[in-house]
Amino acid sequence: MNCIIVDDELPAIQELRYFIENFSAIKIQEEFEDSLKALKYIQKNKTDIIFLDINMPKLDGLTLGKVINTLDEIPILVFISAHKEFALDAFQVAAFDYILKPYSEARIVSTLNRLEALKNSKSKKEKISLWKDDKLYVVNIKDISYCKSDEHDIIIYVGKEEYRITSTISGFYERLPEETFFRCHRSYIVNLDRIIEIIPWFNSTYVVRLQDLQHEIPISRQNIARFKQLMGI
Repeated sequence: MNCIIVDDELPAIQELRYFIENFSAIKIQEEFEDSLKALKYIQKNKTDIIFLDINMPKLDGLTLGKVINTLDEIPILVFISAHKEFALDAFQVAAFDYILKPYSEARIVSTLNRLEALKNSKSKKEKISLWKDDKLYVVNIKDISYCKSDEHDIIIYVGKEEYRITSTISGFYERLPEETFFRCHRSYIVNLDRIIEIIPWFNSTYVVRLQDLQHEIPISRQNIARFKQLMGI
């Protein structure tokens, strides 16, 4: 796995570099004290992980994180900050972790271990953490019914509960197991295991209804052939 570090304080970069180089196999691609330069690099180069400070001049880390979440391939975001009050905002940008300064060796090593375990896992994560009403809920991914884009956010339906994160539909789709979830429309992802009714629609398309929901989810025309194959139609 590769990473970049974005922090306007050189001592903080040096300390984080020490932990990464001595307690993990993660390779550091670049280090940036300027968040705008980091953004230009991220837009042109693929990286797996971004360690991102929140209090940055010119472009703060949370804003940069929201921009990163609009990319087709979204790296893992680990926010670092001296201020714990930004944690809620960070997780709403789908952060993997939020580490407080000054760094604790045990805390950083734990995060590095989890990052490497994520890489070594043969399957997608089984759980995801989602914010709602200022609380963080741990949700089984298999319980997600469907997701839909809403401007710059994704609304995630877990049964009848709704959660919202800042991300693109493409970026969120990459985090889901492909054997279960299907990008049925440019704005929708559906859990195939939750489908209970398939309804023919106009122009040879379909809408589907899901378990425990009355919502109708569209299957776009360009996705019909693949949908039929997956559903054995």
